[in-house]
Amino acid sequence: MTTSPPTIALVSGGSGGIGAAICRHLAAAGHTVLVGYGGNRDAAEKVVADCASAEAVHLDVTDEESVTAAVARAAELGTLAVVVNNAGVADDDLLLRLDPTRFDRTLEVNLRGAYLLSRAALRPMMRARHGRIVNIASIVALRGNPGQTAYGASKAGLIGLTKSLAREIARKGVTVNVVAPGFVETAMTDELPDAAREALLGLAPTGRAVTADEVAAAVGFLASDEAGAITGAVLPVDGGAAM
Repeated sequence: MTTSPPTIALVSGGSGGIGAAICRHLAAAGHTVLVGYGGNRDAAEKVVADCASAEAVHLDVTDEESVTAAVARAAELGTLAVVVNNAGVADDDLLLRLDPTRFDRTLEVNLRGAYLLSRAALRPMMRARHGRIVNIASIVALRGNPGQTAYGASKAGLIGLTKSLAREIARKGVTVNVVAPGFVETAMTDELPDAAREALLGLAPTGRAVTADEVAAAVGFLASDEAGAITGAVLPVDGGAAM
């Protein structure tokens, strides 16, 4: 009796906050998880310790060789079934004070990084005629937020990438979707100016922040077989803020 190779879930930015919760959720669903990290291996190893089957893998989404190596490692371990483009940065400022270098860096990580990783993952997924790509955007892409022009532009671009790619590969058994969180308490949101934090929290009719586990649950659903008929969708997890 032969056994099927393990299904691999590769998560960029998997070492903290939302990424860590996504890794734990996908591991609990039975995947072997590659916890992608850019610089903090110790944090990634802590996430690995929380998962039934996982491995830390260096994944700098701005470096094509690093991306290719991470996807190759997934192929060594099993069948790449899930890719979550979660790596992101937020360099917030009013547009008049935001120089081009800072703007470009935000797009390089948040948008170009998702392009590189999705592109690298497509061939093995298309050969298997099965795959789930889930991109982590933001409510800021849907309704904007003062001081977050670069971040909002990168995440809105990610939604456009998702919808076009979903149409390109829909007949190959690969779905591409977006989860758009509202305000989540993470190390990255801790760095937001007070005014930006209060503005985001004030948008939600629920009056509270979203938890990382709630975002992870949405990702887990879109990564599941039950979500096979859903592609090109944007799923807000925001306490109703995008209504």
